[in-house]
Amino acid sequence: MKSTHRRNATATGALLAAAALLTVGVQAGSASAQPGGSANAAAPKGQPVRNPGALPAQLTPSQRADLIAKAQATTAATAKELGLGAQEKLVVRDVVKDQDGTTHTRYERTYEGLPVLGGDLVVNRTAADRTQSVSKASNAQLQGISTAAPADAPAAASAKALDAAKAAGSKADKADAAPRKIIWMAKGVPTLAYETVIGGLQDDGTPNQLHVITDAKTGAKLHQWQGIETGVGNTHYSGQVTLGTSKSGSNFVLTDTGRGGHKTYNLNHGTSGTGSLFSQTTDTWGNGANSNAATAGADAAYGAGVTWDFYKNVFGRAGIRGDGVAAYSRVHYGNAYVNAFWDDSCFCMTYGDGTNNNDPLTSLDVAGHEMSHGVTAATAGLEYSAESGGLNEATSDIMGTSVEFYANNPSDPGDYL
Repeated sequence: MKSTHRRNATATGALLAAAALLTVGVQAGSASAQPGGSANAAAPKGQPVRNPGALPAQLTPSQRADLIAKAQATTAATAKELGLGAQEKLVVRDVVKDQDGTTHTRYERTYEGLPVLGGDLVVNRTAADRTQSVSKASNAQLQGISTAAPADAPAAASAKALDAAKAAGSKADKADAAPRKIIWMAKGVPTLAYETVIGGLQDDGTPNQLHVITDAKTGAKLHQWQGIETGVGNTHYSGQVTLGTSKSGSNFVLTDTGRGGHKTYNLNHGTSGTGSLFSQTTDTWGNGANSNAATAGADAAYGAGVTWDFYKNVFGRAGIRGDGVAAYSRVHYGNAYVNAFWDDSCFCMTYGDGTNNNDPLTSLDVAGHEMSHGVTAATAGLEYSAESGGLNEATSDIMGTSVEFYANNPSDPGDYL
């Protein structure tokens, strides 16, 4: 791990909209928390001992995997306990454990083998493995739904999705894949539907992943959301920092083996693939000038490393998915692209170079913002639309700012801008 020297520079941009806060589950009751402490920590005489309660437990990736496997092995019993119908099955998405032993297991549902969008739920269990409460995305009943659709329904779904994408500025002429038959449960009565994803580019050059839900029987559009999640902020370089790097032959590469194997790539103004992994004969990256391609690479690598440390040390989360595996970063995307985005399909962050390619959007809070989109996708799965989109975007703003304060870097002090 070596140091990287950079001078400060500033670029401006507009933060996208948002509101509120990510929740993984709702826990009944209340508890007082003592960060980093234990239930037996010393307390002033006459004062009650504080309980760490709902603070997250420090789980290793293997411990988390064991919790998920245990929950998956008992999904049939859980479905029966919850009174779900014979056609319904549960699939474990994630398990979060608190320091007091409470677990919050997020399940997704299927109905006659079809995925149920909007049917997810969280079961909160005590340390004694007794169900404490259940939080449902929808209280509607899944029953009596015919899964038969007209023969021309997939083609109609694709056509409707393409129309929606074109209205949003996309020039795509076909869907990325055949429409997926689903049960749409997010709003009102559960409905047999198709989910179609349209790729290509949005009108500002951002990749497009428009998800369009259409009624399988009437062809009507029920909902749509954008799968690419963007964030724009003020770019601030972070001065001289320490990076996690490794050796490949006689060269050094921007691969952080201490943080899940995070890699930083140079797209060199391309818009697809990974470009080339940053590699050079010395272990000092960039010179503080935007004309040096490695400067933006060092910013992105630093941002990813600090964000990894923030989630691990504050929340006990090893990586975006909690499995100890890093995402990767791509810099120098497109030409004068004034944005940055998280893409769940590649599990990666991507950064443009800003106006006239002079101001890469690789500030620390932007890095924290983008990676937090990945955490949201891996936990709450908030689609990027309407209220859930606001929650998604606001959570990234909040966590990105928290990363900046956590870093406590004098070259880029924490702020709320």
